[in-house]
Amino acid sequence: MTEDYAARVQGEAILKERVAHFLNAGSTSPSRGAGNCATSHNGAARADRQRQRWATQVVITDELARRACAQRSLAPPDDVLPTQLLTVPETDIADLGSIIAAALAHSPAARALLADLERDQDIPETAVQDYYTRNRDRFLTPEALRRGVDPFAPAEPSDVLPYDHVREDIAHELRHAAARRAFFNWLDEARADVEYAEGYEHPGDPTHQDHEHRH
Repeated sequence: MTEDYAARVQGEAILKERVAHFLNAGSTSPSRGAGNCATSHNGAARADRQRQRWATQVVITDELARRACAQRSLAPPDDVLPTQLLTVPETDIADLGSIIAAALAHSPAARALLADLERDQDIPETAVQDYYTRNRDRFLTPEALRRGVDPFAPAEPSDVLPYDHVREDIAHELRHAAARRAFFNWLDEARADVEYAEGYEHPGDPTHQDHEHRH
């Protein structure tokens, strides 16, 4: 008898039906790089298998995030994975990888966990100051930009926004980046013990012939 689960999380079955529902209920396909793996000499069948493996990872990430939210006593998300795939911005795919970008787009639990991780981040003042010092080109005044000041040349102090004016924005950006790194680390650890059924392995798992090292 064929097993009806795609994976097991701490011994609990994640049914194939749940993966199929996420992947097939809507007519919209994942955006380029977000699980819609380009076909090669193996053709459409190979691409379909990879999309199934990609969808499994998104579902697993949602499941693990729900458990993490419960452990952190976060309010349980009211929504579930949508019945239609959303278009994931290419910039998010480039920054996060397609699986995490899609999970954050689709899973309220994943977004809640990321927000909680961001609240956990303590960015030292020295880190904020160092970022400001090393990236003066990002803080040119509107007047300097209108004059066409070269952002890659040494700037006059008057051409740069004062530190106090941009400090909070820098700190927020650094907290957000640190939270994303924490989310990556959490996910790597959380899914280390997940057991996958044949055909539902991670798309980058080198033990299956269709593997692609793409996240």
